[in-house]
Amino acid sequence: MKLDQQEAERLVRTYSDLILRLSYTYLKSTQDGEDVCQTVLLKLLTGNEAFESPEHEKAWVVRTAINACKDELRAFRRRAAPLDGVAEPAAPEPPRSDVLEAVMALPAKYREAIYLFYYEEYSVKEISGLTGRSEAAVSAHLSRGRKKLRAMLGGSEYEPNGAK
Repeated sequence: MKLDQQEAERLVRTYSDLILRLSYTYLKSTQDGEDVCQTVLLKLLTGNEAFESPEHEKAWVVRTAINACKDELRAFRRRAAPLDGVAEPAAPEPPRSDVLEAVMALPAKYREAIYLFYYEEYSVKEISGLTGRSEAAVSAHLSRGRKKLRAMLGGSEYEPNGAK
């Protein structure tokens, strides 16, 4: 499938921010997130995927980004070296947010579920399909992640509508 420039621009505009934010929740690095974003967009633009609907297209992007992040984490473990004497990165830090810092401190399975549920507004069923986990596991990850966030943030002041 050959994409015209307008379609390519639509795909980049539609998905680049989503991929960057999702990648950052996994990798905790802006540069690595940008690498994953580039990889996923390249696959999307050059692939021959036939999507049934916009939801199918978005689900493919999310699943591909998650897999690319996991690949990056595995590759990092293989090539890790001591960082003694390495200069501080010049990249700007994301804005300080107690909630964001708490979410980023969660274990990956809770961070992933919370991100997809609250930031991307996927349902538990959709997250289950995207991550390959059962709906019960996704619900448990959301519940446990919220419980950990409550403890980290000191109560219920961050909970919308008094959700427990």
